[in-house]
Amino acid sequence: MKQFIHFLILAVIGAASFGCSVKSAEQIDVDGKPLVLPKSVAAKPKIVAFGDSLTAGFGLEETESYPYLLQQKLNAEGYNYEVVNAGVSGDTSMGGLERIDWTLENDGVQVLILELGANDLLRGLSPAKMKDNLDKIIRKAKAKNVKVLLCGMLAPPTLGADYQRDFANAFPDLADKHKVAYLPFLLDTIAMKKELNQADGIHPNAQGTKIMTENVYKELKPLLVR
Repeated sequence: MKQFIHFLILAVIGAASFGCSVKSAEQIDVDGKPLVLPKSVAAKPKIVAFGDSLTAGFGLEETESYPYLLQQKLNAEGYNYEVVNAGVSGDTSMGGLERIDWTLENDGVQVLILELGANDLLRGLSPAKMKDNLDKIIRKAKAKNVKVLLCGMLAPPTLGADYQRDFANAFPDLADKHKVAYLPFLLDTIAMKKELNQADGIHPNAQGTKIMTENVYKELKPLLVR
């Protein structure tokens, strides 16, 4: 159990976020007449992976991060989306709330993969406050007709039964309240497995992020259109 606590505490520390280019449709003036670029070169609808270092891809090449792998998966499956890596190291639910507005200002955002809360746990922040912050993020996304996939996190029992229950229940409660897609545990089948984590035993390695990508894709797929 001490290893599990250590994992939760350190899994979100360190890592620079990786940014993906954001393309937008343009209007070109030809002989005084506006010409809209054809759909084939216009901006693709966007899926924003919004989270902390687990999303950013700590200790990995950009091409090994789960948002990058998700992009490759979608391409292979014939989906026409651009995945934007909006992972920020050390981010909390409050940090996410503070940056969600300008994130949603990007043209063409259709899906938000919301992965925050582990740093709230690390800092011992109130599960009720975390829940409120995530609630507001979801509301802002839905106000712009953006679909949401909420990724949950777990708390160890050593933090107290009440804290563990309130923290863990916040995610399914929000998913049910807002009727959004829900992934109970992003690191399912990855956490605490030496062969799926980096040398620090904390962050997923390249093999681990492949599984993480499949975890996300399974719940994301019903939200997608071809």
